Formats: sequence, C-alpha cells, structure tokens
Amino acid sequence: MDKRTDILVIGAGPAGIISAVTARKYYPDKKITVLKSIKNGVIPCGIPYMFSSLKNPEDNKLGTESLEKNNIEVVVGEAVKINRSEKTIETKDSDKYLYEKLILAVGSDSIVPGIPGIDKKGIYAIYKDMDYLKRLIEEVKKGKDILVLGGGFIGIEFADEISRIEGRNVHLAEVLPNLLANSFDKEFSVFVEERLKAKGVDILTNNRVTEFLGDGKVEGVRFENGREIKVDSVILGIGAIPSTKLAQDAGLDLGKGKGIWVDEYMRTVDPDIFAVGDCAGKRDFYTRRDAPVMLASTATAEARIAGANLYQLKVVRENKGTIAIYSTYIDGLVLGSAGLTENSAKKEGFEVVVGNTEGVDKHPKNLPGVNKIKVKLIFSKQSGILMGGQVAGGMSAGEMINIIGLGIQQRISAIELETLQMATHPYLTSAPTMYPIVLAAQAVSDKM
Repeated sequence: MDKRTDILVIGAGPAGIISAVTARKYYPDKKITVLKSIKNGVIPCGIPYMFSSLKNPEDNKLGTESLEKNNIEVVVGEAVKINRSEKTIETKDSDKYLYEKLILAVGSDSIVPGIPGIDKKGIYAIYKDMDYLKRLIEEVKKGKDILVLGGGFIGIEFADEISRIEGRNVHLAEVLPNLLANSFDKEFSVFVEERLKAKGVDILTNNRVTEFLGDGKVEGVRFENGREIKVDSVILGIGAIPSTKLAQDAGLDLGKGKGIWVDEYMRTVDPDIFAVGDCAGKRDFYTRRDAPVMLASTATAEARIAGANLYQLKVVRENKGTIAIYSTYIDGLVLGSAGLTENSAKKEGFEVVVGNTEGVDKHPKNLPGVNKIKVKLIFSKQSGILMGGQVAGGMSAGEMINIIGLGIQQRISAIELETLQMATHPYLTSAPTMYPIVLAAQAVSDKM
C-alpha cells in the first residue's frame, strides 16, 4: 500500500534536517517525512577529525533527534524514482510515498578521477557514511605512507589530521601551483603550506598523478614529472559534484553548473518540488554565474528558505547568490576567505584596490597566547564597495571572516568600515586603535 505524507524530504544531512524542522515551524499541522539513504550519517565538516582529534569516530555522528523531537517521521530508504504526475517517490525496496510537497536534499557525490589504477584496493573516496568511514580509518591507520589527493579545504584538513598520528608519512598532492588556490591569494596559501611542512607533510603542488601502481592493492603513485612515491593508501579529497540523477530522470532542469536549477525560493521547474544544499545549483554573488560552492552554512540557509515557503511564500527573499565564505583550522592556524580574491576579481575584469594589514590578535602584544593576524580586503576602485576578504591568524580569525562576509552581503563601503564600531578586550581582540579590518580599509583610502 502506498504511504502518504504531506511534506517529503529526501536526505537527512544538514540541508534535509533543517528543511524539515523549518517546515514544522511554519506548517505545524502537516505530516512531514524524512527519507534517508544512509542509516548512520555523519557531520560532513567533521569527517577529517575522525582520524585524530575525535577520540571516538562515533562522536561525529549526525543524529536525527531534532527531527523526532519535532514529530517528524524518519525512514531509512533510497529514493530511485520521482513520478511528478502522480506526485510519488519510489524507493529501492519498492516502497512508494505520495507527497504534496517534495524537498530534494540529496547532497553531492565524491569526484573519482579517471586515473589509471584508481580502482585498486587502498584508494578511498569520501562518503558520508559512518560505517564506511570507520572502516576507512581503520585501514588507513594500518599503513605508514599515505597520499591525500587534493589541496582544497578537505584535503589539507585530512593531511593535518593524519600527520598527527605517530609514525605516518603524509603526502599531499595538488595540480594547482598552491594549496587552497581557489579561495586564497598566494600569500595566504603560503601560510598553510609552511604550517603543514613544519609538521612533516610532503607537499606536491603543480603536479598531477598519472597512475596508481601496484597489483591488486595500491603500492605507489606516479606523477606527471616522472617521480614515483611509495604509498599504502590514498584518500581522494578532490571535491564533489551535485547529486542530480534522481532530478534529471524526473525531467527537472539543471543549471550550467550542473546543480538542480532553483529560483529565489529554492523551487525547481516543478512548483511542488524544491532542492536545497549541495544538489541545488548556486549562483555567484557578483556575476550571477553558476558557482560550484558546497558549504553546510549555505545549505542550511537554503533549507530555511525552502522549509518556510513550501505552500505560500512567507519569507520574501532577494537571492543575492553565494559569497563563497570559508574557514579552516590547521594546527593552530585559522584561515578564512569570503567573496572574491584579488586574483579572481582581476580575472573577472573588476577594477579593484587592495588593503592589507598585519598585527596581533590581543593587546598588549605581550599577553600570553598572542597570535599574529593578517587581513586583506578587496574593494571596487570606483564605488569603494567591499568585494572580498581574507584572514589568517588565531581563533579570532574565524569570526572576523564572518564580519567581512556580512560586510560583503550588505555591500559595505571602505569609508563605513573605517568607522566600524567593535567590542574589544585585551584577551579577545586586537586593540581598538589597531583593529585589523579598520586598518585594512584605511589602507585603501588614498588609492580610490
């Protein structure tokens, strides 16, 4: 017999959970069901830290308590077909669900490159499945020589975490000239490269893997420049692509960036089907082009919009696009980026001016635990509007990039940032006379 629900959410990651909880808030009388394909999910951002920082990998479990607490039904099953005319979902186990409104929060699929030998044992893609990840960690820890493929955020975090395990040789390979090259300018990438090298990580930038060596199991890697290194295991940290097969098979449109096309309110071309999170297309804040940004913070913002607007447009929204705001932590070093880098702004043809400042994150500078801090802000030369920023320093940098992100969203000017009012304290912030964001804004005044 077909199972009936009012609101059906496919996916129980951050986007799916927040969609359902928000829908409950706005539509208290509706029956809400969440269909999850993985029995034991994980917190996506915490996956690298299951190797070392978390003493028990189970501590990274993504539970469904918030759903059950809100009287939301949770079912384990994999959706394989959407019938839009009947408004039904079929699962792999031949169950059928009827819905009034459907939210696709099906996430993304790990990129597995077509490199010869990629199918050998010991080469691991990253899946958000607790049982799979526990086996992966157990197997990787048995070896001594580990290669992490990909120098983006997840790649550097894996390299940092695995290097904490005694007796491991960690190699980190990236085809671009620098780590984090898509989110930071070179002078910030250098910080993380130096930090990882100091921990003994072998960084292999500007080089491409051409073959994985070994019989049944990976035993080595050959690079484009001819170098070969011995490895016991390989972790693929080269990113992901939107999971769209379910949507495509149902005739839903994709954007040029290959995510599911959605409007300002996360509606697909079918007014009763919404898409949120990694599977949904993103548009750049400045150019409106499709942007390959996959962040839990973005996903949950989209989920709140979709959950509120399922039956009526309750939350009027101007979709300004994604500002691609990131932060990461590597052995005490915090890096944050939001908006355009100087390099990406110039590639897009924007005429920009740049303000830089360096200082410390406490005052006076001889307080215990003080860290150096560097801030770089990118402004439009003609309008003086903030277009991007980067921060490197201690823990305070993690929230400082959020200030910059808000400034970008509100199109704040350099003049306004010069008069920024901020709370300061010797142990918590830089001195009010030397606040880095203010100084970086002041540094561009004479250039505009």
